[in-house]
Amino acid sequence: MPSIDLYNTEREKVGSIDLDDAVFGAEVKPHLFYAVVRYQLAKRRAGTHATRSRAQVSGGGKKPYRQKGTGRARQGTTRAVHWRGGGVVHGPHPRSHAHKLPKKVRRAALRSALSKRVQDEAVTVFDGFQLPEVKTRAFAKVMKTFDFDDLLLVLPERDEAIVRSARNIPGVTVLPVEGLNVYDVLKHKNLAMTKDAVDGVVARLGR
Repeated sequence: MPSIDLYNTEREKVGSIDLDDAVFGAEVKPHLFYAVVRYQLAKRRAGTHATRSRAQVSGGGKKPYRQKGTGRARQGTTRAVHWRGGGVVHGPHPRSHAHKLPKKVRRAALRSALSKRVQDEAVTVFDGFQLPEVKTRAFAKVMKTFDFDDLLLVLPERDEAIVRSARNIPGVTVLPVEGLNVYDVLKHKNLAMTKDAVDGVVARLGR
């Protein structure tokens, strides 16, 4: 069972915490990262790209010229796909890019990602995370104290004051436990959690 130090926001050690092996000591399986990140990014796609077929393009009701006697190929409408201003053949239409992935795979990938961060010694656990004021500089001071150049901070639940303090700092993401995901864990080099957030993650992902 991995054990790491417990800190306050002043970087003073206030104890230690044992991390659950089932969540933070699992086998790292990189192939799951590919599957789950692809799944997440596909769900985020808007899928609003669209083109018009010849039936949807306005105009073209009149025959461009007579059927015979011109020496040219016969044409029935100026909205045919080979005409400028005509429709598009087999163009994209609004759709969902989401696909299914078993919940067991998604949970295993998240356990694997958290375990990788523990192996990389990139996990910091706070006994609590409170800011003296809702200011970017207050959050930036904590970043500087811990030498973080980027950070994923996980809280037990959404804290609007902390979210507002961090939202203007590049490379920083603040998530509640229920929003923790593989993509953001892998995206950031540093993972910080409060002690209560660790308990919440274990409750969510433990056996």
